[in-house]
Amino acid sequence: MFLHDKHLQFEAKPVKPDPLMAKKVQELIGGQFGEMSVAMQYLFQGWGVRKGNEKYKDLLLDIGTEELGHIEMLATMVGRLLEGTDIKHQEAAAKDPVVGSILAGMNPQHAIVSGLNARPADSVGNPWMGSYIISSGNLLADFRANLNAESQGRIQAVRIYEMADDPGLKDMLAVLIARDSFHQNLWMQAIAELEASEGKIVPSTFDRSKERTDIAFSLYNHSASSEESSLGSWAGGTTPAGDGEFNYVEKIPFEGAVPELENPPASLHNTLPQNDNKKL
Repeated sequence: MFLHDKHLQFEAKPVKPDPLMAKKVQELIGGQFGEMSVAMQYLFQGWGVRKGNEKYKDLLLDIGTEELGHIEMLATMVGRLLEGTDIKHQEAAAKDPVVGSILAGMNPQHAIVSGLNARPADSVGNPWMGSYIISSGNLLADFRANLNAESQGRIQAVRIYEMADDPGLKDMLAVLIARDSFHQNLWMQAIAELEASEGKIVPSTFDRSKERTDIAFSLYNHSASSEESSLGSWAGGTTPAGDGEFNYVEKIPFEGAVPELENPPASLHNTLPQNDNKKL
């Protein structure tokens, strides 16, 4: 069950309309790392948490619900940035190159499709997709995905903040950037807690004697003209998971033979085997 309050958690009011900026802000709504993605990601992860992990379920649903409020703030901001945009501006655009450049950069779907309102889409009009979200049932794997999502989302919010001149828009972005900072800290803390109890390799429940442990810690040099990757801390020493020692392999091993696939049935009409000595 969700309860809605008509008040915004934080204000979302620009000083003046700006259709071009409205287009850019759409990325924070319906982009791959926008608020729609993190809201749905956290909610689906939370709804799938099984008994015994109630604190993680509550955490995910708390943050997912907060993200719904962020969508509302952003949608309100986009609507206000689009206020006053009408056909009269098109007439003015012919006389004023500044107005013309703004309208030329405006997302036409804001006028044609949504009637000067926000859309569930990114900054170039691509619709938001449910395939953006990650919900695997493994909390450590999911929390690492959440950390990435918040990191990418904060980068994008910061970049739009740097593009913006409107004090009202920047005030709202400052809120989102701060919350993204907190959420990164939150997921790092939750990850550390799970790593302390579950281990750092996902999934921790698989019998590792069934994997090729002889190749589980090797970095192969796949660069023909460089060995600079051997200078990293990942080329030697104990692994972060504490399960082995890193090593750098300069010469890549070849255990498999050159593959040769058998020809398919004639009914599939693939290319017939070609004999180099056969004359056409």
